[in-house]
Amino acid sequence: MEDRVWRRGRRIAVDVGDARIGVASCDPDGLIATPVETVPAGGKAPARLKQIVEEYDAIEVVVGLPCSLSGKEGPASAKVRAWAGRFATLVAPVPVRLVDERMTTVTAAAGMRASGVKAKKGRSAIDQAAAVVILQAALETERVSGRAPGESVDPIS
Repeated sequence: MEDRVWRRGRRIAVDVGDARIGVASCDPDGLIATPVETVPAGGKAPARLKQIVEEYDAIEVVVGLPCSLSGKEGPASAKVRAWAGRFATLVAPVPVRLVDERMTTVTAAAGMRASGVKAKKGRSAIDQAAAVVILQAALETERVSGRAPGESVDPIS
C-alpha cells in the first residue's frame, strides 16, 4: 500500500464564468471550503484573483473545468483551459489544477433555492457556492487518493 501524503495549506478554487468568477478557499487543514467572493469577469479579474491567491497564501489554485454529463469537453472547456493557462502564468510558482466541475452550478443553485435565495438575486452567491462545491470535491479527492486532484496546468509562455 502506498503512503498517502496530505499537503497542508490553503487552496483557492475558482468557478470561471462569462460574467462572474466565483471564489472559495479552505482552511489550512483542508477540512472545509468556504465562499470568498465573486469577481466580475473581465480585464481586471486576473489581477484581483492573483491578489486573493497572495492574501490567502494559497498553495494551489483549483479551477473548475466544465464538461458535459458524459465527460466530453466542448467550447466552454477550451475557454476555461486557455484562461487557466494564462492565470497559471500570472500566479506561478503557485500550481493551477483543472478539476471536473460537472453539475457544480446546478448543485449550488439547488442548495441556494433550498435556503430561500432567489436565483436572480443569488447569482453572485451561486458562483461562490459552485466554487465551494469544486473545492470541497477536490479536497475529498486528495484526502482519499493522497494525490493532488485533477490535472496540472502549464503556464503559457
